Amino acid sequence: MKIGLVGYPGSGKSTVFGALTGLVVETGYGARSDKANLGTVKVPDPRVEALSKLYEPKKTTYAEITFSDLGAAKSEGIDRTALNAMRSVDALCQVLRAFPNDAGEEGDPCRELEGLETETILADLEVVEQRVERLRKDRSNPNELALLERVQSHLEDAKPLRSLELSEAEIKQLAGYALLTGKPLLLVLNVAEDAIAQEAPAAVTSAARERGLGLVVLSAAVEMDIAQLDEAEQLEFVSSLGLEEPASDRFVRAAFALIDLISMLTAGPDECRAWPIARGTPAPKAAGKIHSDIERGFIRAEVIAWQELIERGSEASCRDAGVLRVEGKDYVVQDGDVVNFRFNV
Repeated sequence: MKIGLVGYPGSGKSTVFGALTGLVVETGYGARSDKANLGTVKVPDPRVEALSKLYEPKKTTYAEITFSDLGAAKSEGIDRTALNAMRSVDALCQVLRAFPNDAGEEGDPCRELEGLETETILADLEVVEQRVERLRKDRSNPNELALLERVQSHLEDAKPLRSLELSEAEIKQLAGYALLTGKPLLLVLNVAEDAIAQEAPAAVTSAARERGLGLVVLSAAVEMDIAQLDEAEQLEFVSSLGLEEPASDRFVRAAFALIDLISMLTAGPDECRAWPIARGTPAPKAAGKIHSDIERGFIRAEVIAWQELIERGSEASCRDAGVLRVEGKDYVVQDGDVVNFRFNV
């Protein structure tokens, strides 16, 4: 699962990337723009922590997200290198500047949001127009042509693809085009240190709500400082800022939810682990995340809600209390399910 960070020069995009991943990257206008930095972060999950305390396993494994700092940019916008790199990620995160730059100029996050939206719409329109032109000439696929003409009309109205109502079949049909405005988008408002505990300005909140986008407020410079502290010091520092947790934790969870993933849990003396799966995944497919043999030989899934397992202290107690459920192939795994798969190959 890869999320691409994008933003205009000076937005603090690379600083956000460094704060999230703990990696040292070049920042500022002089930084290299011919490569994308990659970093993987764990998704904070108190359920995994609780299960780990219960089982004291040899290994504890959290769900992970890979962030890609899409470094190529130019002063007047996002260049083609960055736009092309954006097509290879699962979702996008735009960093918006809401702090004064070195020249004392205030940020204009709404303008940056609208600017990227326009650029990505135009990039998608170029792809769609070329394909529509070919389909009109050879008439090889009238269904695809009808769909793309509808997409083209929507983009020409300056609307991103994610705001167009599409069926699951249509979404799959469009997947191969990797259209930028169809990708989930999360906004990060990068604020000055003295604004870290404040809510986002009403105009930014309204712009995000109108577009159905997630919004997280953080100060990348402060998050960099927090990341350098040990856990106890982090909590003390965060509390002194009037926050309950590092904004980076909220950001990572929001990014995880952005792709509509949930966590299936497994627990035992060897390992307690969160397995990211798409919401709506049936039990056999979820089993395949662990190993293809388990999916192929699926018999049943033994399921316990994680709260029940923590409260009762063992699988045996859950079985005795009747809260351990046996589910078949049609069961859709829910967020926080602790699952033990039975299979035979």
